[in-house]
Amino acid sequence: MKILAVCGFGVGSSMVLKMTLDKVVKELDIKATVENTDLSTAKATTADAYFTSSELTNELQNSVKGPVFPVKKYMDKNEVKSQMEKFLNERNE
Repeated sequence: MKILAVCGFGVGSSMVLKMTLDKVVKELDIKATVENTDLSTAKATTADAYFTSSELTNELQNSVKGPVFPVKKYMDKNEVKSQMEKFLNERNE
């Protein structure tokens, strides 16, 4: 499974989100690769799920086929875990 953490430039906030996603993936024992990237690259990259800010959600949803999950607090493991669980539940339906 491929998961992308997306921000405008692919450097700062997406790296923070990636680190939190890595913790959640490990905690939930999911076999996944988590990468951080910028918005333009994310639009051209196929992934199973995209995690990003609320501000970029609509633009990303209009450009990719996979599900997009907004995250407000990138360092909040509980929020990120909640969105990851939402993705996993939707995927299993």
